[in-house]
This record gives sequence, structure tokens and C-alpha cells, in this order.
Amino acid sequence: MSYGTGPAAAKDAALDALGNPVRRELVQRLAAGPKTVTALAAGLPISRPAVSRHLAVLKQAELVSDQSAGTQRIYALNESGFAAMRDWLERFWSDAEARFRLVAENTAERTDD
Repeated sequence: MSYGTGPAAAKDAALDALGNPVRRELVQRLAAGPKTVTALAAGLPISRPAVSRHLAVLKQAELVSDQSAGTQRIYALNESGFAAMRDWLERFWSDAEARFRLVAENTAERTDD
């Protein structure tokens, strides 16, 4: 799936990537530190090539990065990708809270004293 470019596209790609339970599990495992595909695949009910495909989606969404270490690839969380998601979520909740507050203030039961 193509998402275009820019912050909105990055947010959409990240949300879509995290919508898959296997990818969320991979992110959880990477939260403990960088790992190889073999280490990430250990205990998962899918093959190493399938794990690699999931990692490619996470990488495209800028949530993980990788580097070569001999014949292996070492994957790690991409802090800037998660920072962009956090910023978007904070703006989303701030906007939602402001709208809720406005509605609450305009619909509060009025008392005449």
C-alpha cells in the first residue's frame, strides 16, 4: 500500500503497521533492545521469512531501523518514528479534549442564582 509523503502519510503507515498483532509483538520484543530476525522469530508461530516481511512493513512505516552485522541484520526501534506517532496522538487527544470541554461548557445545566 502506498501512503504518499509527509507527516500524515507517515502516521497512516505507522497506524496500519501497528494494526497487526505480529508486528505489535515484534515492537514489544524490540523495546528490550536490538535483535536479529532469528532472535525475533524465536517462539513466534511464523517463519523467519514471514518475520522479515513484517519487519519490512515496520521499516517502511519508519518504526524500526536495521543495520548489517556480517550476514545478519540487526533491527531496532526507530525513536523518531515513534516520536512522530506520539506527537500525532498528543495533538489528537488535545483536540478531542478541547472539543469535549467546549461541548460540556455549552450544554451544562444552567442555574439561575
